[in-house]
Amino acid sequence: MSFHDDLTAQTARDRDRLLAVPIIQAALAGRIARDDYVAFLEQAYHHVRHTVPLLMACGARLPARLEWLRTAIGEYIEEEMGHQEWVLDDIAACGGDRAAASSSSPSLATELMVSYAYDTIHRGNPVGFFGMVLVLEGTSVALATRAANALQASLELPRNAFSYLLSHGDLDIEHVGFFKGLMDRLDDEVDRAAVVHAARRFYVLYGDIFRTLRADGVRLAEAA
Repeated sequence: MSFHDDLTAQTARDRDRLLAVPIIQAALAGRIARDDYVAFLEQAYHHVRHTVPLLMACGARLPARLEWLRTAIGEYIEEEMGHQEWVLDDIAACGGDRAAASSSSPSLATELMVSYAYDTIHRGNPVGFFGMVLVLEGTSVALATRAANALQASLELPRNAFSYLLSHGDLDIEHVGFFKGLMDRLDDEVDRAAVVHAARRFYVLYGDIFRTLRADGVRLAEAA
């Protein structure tokens, strides 16, 4: 079994718990309000704007033996530049206040997830950051396009209110093969264990963003 296959197998239950979060299932069925969708976009903005800084930090902390992975991070950075602006554009297309969203504070759940990502890079093994990549990209592939299509129909919003979801559903499908190739090149058991550990944590932390969308993110993340 390749490491990528082993990684997905070891984290399958964590992934299933995330996908079972009620508001996610409601979104896939087109049964959430516009305010819920805008709340999701606001929290997406607050973590998406950290994607490039996190990738840069991860690349800077990698050891010389993983120079090939640092090169790959450069490709990720080029792909991810400016995506937070897409989220703000979607908020505006929903009738929301773009400026207010960009100047708002993240929910506790979002802040905790972003903080844990930086902590993984700076205090732990920076390779563990790819656990976050697995969770966010994998979730996008599984949900983004389906949710966008269902919500556009139910909320009667224009197509340009879903640029972030639609682009990431398609874009992350392309990234999956790239990510799999990177994970299968990891040959150090410590690095592999760091990715598995971080992925399990990020499934909980990312799930908490959805669990607390309607409660302003006031609940602390649960332990896995």
